[in-house]
Amino acid sequence: MHKRDLTPHIGVEFTGATIDDLRRPEVFDDLVDSLQRRDLVVVRGVDLTPEQQIELATRIGNPVPFVLKDWRHPEFDEILVSSNERKNNRPLGVPRVGNFWHQDSSFNERPSEYTMLHGVNVPQDCGHTLFASACDVYDRLPDDWRTRLEDRMGLHTLTKQQRIGEEHVGLSISEMQALVVQQYPPVEHPVVRRDAFTGRNYLYGARAYMDSVVGFDPNDNAAFFDLVDSLVQDPAHVYTHRWTPHDLLVWKTSTTYHVATELPPGVSRTVHRVSIAAA
Repeated sequence: MHKRDLTPHIGVEFTGATIDDLRRPEVFDDLVDSLQRRDLVVVRGVDLTPEQQIELATRIGNPVPFVLKDWRHPEFDEILVSSNERKNNRPLGVPRVGNFWHQDSSFNERPSEYTMLHGVNVPQDCGHTLFASACDVYDRLPDDWRTRLEDRMGLHTLTKQQRIGEEHVGLSISEMQALVVQQYPPVEHPVVRRDAFTGRNYLYGARAYMDSVVGFDPNDNAAFFDLVDSLVQDPAHVYTHRWTPHDLLVWKTSTTYHVATELPPGVSRTVHRVSIAAA
């Protein structure tokens, strides 16, 4: 088994590990410590059953069933199936999840602290996942922006990214937006937060799940989101995960920005995701 840092800014990779290795307390403790220090852990090529994925997730915290029941694994509520494949002429899972830069579930009052993703059927030459550290993003903020954002709150919402479902059929756009706000009321989080493990400040907010910085006018908010986009997407500070079969990824949801890249037509992809609340 081998371990290395993926980039100077984010990520640790373990190679040559099996499920039996991950069950060993010293190996698992090293994995969790790496996760806390470096935001993202990649375990290459570890073949897991759904039960084994849930077992590992339970050792980190408390797996949280996905909110939309239609896309849960047929046997395990803890697993969200993200897939563009079909079985018996029915979708195997929900396609096109997270194809925009974001921090997981920031539109919730209490987002789960960790996300675990296992590659069940993944292409190796496309469909990559990109990651950036929110601590590193904060470190690169211009000094004047650090001052402007100190003690500010961000208003987070699902209205920009809510998928259209059966309950929205026949509604006008304004009626649909009102329903989403009713189901997922906007919440406020500090724009600058401190990581409890490392003590580092990090930026909490991205255009996809955030409406505005409270108290900023439209011009200030536009400038804020443009700045965040430029810092998060800087290629020199992004880790691109090129999937190989059965990769296991775990990341801290608040300190990790990420995006799933688009798949070309005809290319299939299935991954199993578990959201994990802190124990």
